[in-house]
Amino acid sequence: MFADGEGWPAIGSRELPWRPGLPDDVVPRAVRLRHAGPYRAAVVPTIADRVPVVGAGVLRAAEDAAAEVARFDTRMGAEVAPFAAVLLRTESASSSRIEQLTSGARAIAVAEIGSPSTRNAEAVVGNVAAMQAALDLSDEPTPGAVLAMHQALLGDTEPAIAGRWRDEQVWVGGTSYGPHEAEYVAPVADDVPGLVADLVRFAVRTDVAPLVLAAVAHAQFETIHPFPDGNGRTGRALVHSLLRHHGVTRAVTVPVSAGLLVDVEGYFDALTAYRHGELEPVVEAFTGGTLAAITNATQLVEQLRSVRAGWTGTVRARSDAAAWRLADLLVRQPVVDAGVVARELGIPAQNVPRALAPLETAGVVTEFTGRRRNRMWQAREVLDALDAFAARAGRRR
Repeated sequence: MFADGEGWPAIGSRELPWRPGLPDDVVPRAVRLRHAGPYRAAVVPTIADRVPVVGAGVLRAAEDAAAEVARFDTRMGAEVAPFAAVLLRTESASSSRIEQLTSGARAIAVAEIGSPSTRNAEAVVGNVAAMQAALDLSDEPTPGAVLAMHQALLGDTEPAIAGRWRDEQVWVGGTSYGPHEAEYVAPVADDVPGLVADLVRFAVRTDVAPLVLAAVAHAQFETIHPFPDGNGRTGRALVHSLLRHHGVTRAVTVPVSAGLLVDVEGYFDALTAYRHGELEPVVEAFTGGTLAAITNATQLVEQLRSVRAGWTGTVRARSDAAAWRLADLLVRQPVVDAGVVARELGIPAQNVPRALAPLETAGVVTEFTGRRRNRMWQAREVLDALDAFAARAGRRR
């Protein structure tokens, strides 16, 4: 075990020859000159046996934030059916938004039921799958579990790279032609499997405060950058896997990424500081992001409860009518088509109009495609609440 006094190691670097992937005759000479000669790639220290030490105030704040997460999880756990799916989707949308993949709530809901939607909405749905895989695999975080998260994230959109460690050099910033002007050049591909194996050994330790451990593990993952694409979203999914693994959450997903959206620049700066051997900024980013996320998510849940209660007063249907079960479904799935209604409610297709009719009459749902076939209905109040959550998440405090 490394002594506490040694501090957290900064990354090193090594010089490597640059072999451009494009022939000279298709690249402007000025670009070739800027990317001539060797470049330097990161050398990332292993961390499995190192003790992450932060100041007493930072540690106390992280422990308090983890306790708030656990309390939120317990409160929501009693109503896990409607809200677990909502919170998972909001986390996925927020994590995607950090990567500039923005989408409205309706487009995401349309994509989630398998109908054609925007490319960004489909990317968010892939992130939902990655988050769910992270939770499903939380019992035993392994390199294979990380690959499974990435496969779930990009399997439909980028199958050629999904679920595979990268076999090429990657970098952040600069140009796509070469790494010489990059903000950060990740370690060489050959280092990735060993570094990820070391990371997951660190991730299952029980002698580190859970939120500190999750923040450090995330920063190390982003430093390794093990994939050609999808590193940020997979790395934030890993955070939820670790919070579940260490018992901080049991029932729902706290949308931590929505809290990070409050100060994305600060979050990225914290990852940079981590590479220089500074732990506290990334722990503070996740502590503050977690608390902001709980506040925002609590407001969302209260709005959805209010919306659902309002429907009880306006919908006219027998107490045993399928319309009430459809109303409950709409809280977590605010866009539906006839197939979704029949499948989720377990009713024959010919009974779907009867289930929809009281809700349409009350204005709870509206048909928005204008088509005679492949029609879809939306619960506008739920979509508005989800869009309001996203707006609050993106509002810098």
